[in-house]
Amino acid sequence: MDIDTLRTFVTLADTKSFTKTANQLFVAQSTVTNRINELEKELKLKLFSRTNRSVKLTIEGERFKIYAQKVLDLTENTLADMTTEHRFENHIRIGSADSIYEGHLAPEIQKYRDRHPENSLKITIGLSNHLLEQLQEDLLDAAFVYIPLKKSSFHSELYKQDKLVLVTDINNKKYRKGITQQQLIEENYLMCNFALQDVGQYIRKLFPRFHQFELEIDDCMKIVPYLLGKDNYTFLPKDMADTYIKEKKLREIPLIDFDTPIINSYIIYKDSMSDIISELIKHQRTGLHNSK
Repeated sequence: MDIDTLRTFVTLADTKSFTKTANQLFVAQSTVTNRINELEKELKLKLFSRTNRSVKLTIEGERFKIYAQKVLDLTENTLADMTTEHRFENHIRIGSADSIYEGHLAPEIQKYRDRHPENSLKITIGLSNHLLEQLQEDLLDAAFVYIPLKKSSFHSELYKQDKLVLVTDINNKKYRKGITQQQLIEENYLMCNFALQDVGQYIRKLFPRFHQFELEIDDCMKIVPYLLGKDNYTFLPKDMADTYIKEKKLREIPLIDFDTPIINSYIIYKDSMSDIISELIKHQRTGLHNSK
């Protein structure tokens, strides 16, 4: 089993096509077939279920894909570290939830790069739970997420607190003086589950049990296009919403008989990265109590 074989397996799992896999990897289709056959023979497992029309992972294949992807990620990160050591003093791998990056982190990253051209940065945007997995697997040095982590050798502290605001398209004229909870239930609310835990559950409880949302998405940065030019509504972190409000794309709607909780975001990093992370976010700390 080698890296080329693992890469072939993961690509086939994603494309579900021997032809597309061969094209993406610039190899013959017979090479793809041989690599997969040899891999299944070595593992003594059937990784794919094949018919004349489809290719899909078996249960064993689904499990093996998690392992294969981790090996590929670790290999690529290690090689990247080795090649950058000759050019940079430090190679810093940072993960961030999309809304945290757009609302707070991006300008700080730019300031840090201006102050420290001797260091390289690799930024990964993803969901909080996935980023925490990567952090614990040593694929990231720090993560800006919505979920705290209490684990030895990692430092976890409150990074930012955002207020949730209800927004809609700038040209939607309804509820200029405010909206009640009952009125919101009757409108086209688009569910963004960006905060994952308490905040997401709070929003769900504003609506009747088993309420079906017209659209539900796990990344609030991706929900904005569904608001523009439509009479749809959603909650966004205020710092993120303000960008679109200033650009006169969205407007905030006051809440009349209910309120929303505060969104907490966290910075979690290895203890060994303390000095570098402190320099990165020195202008953005909340000033609240840190916890480990």
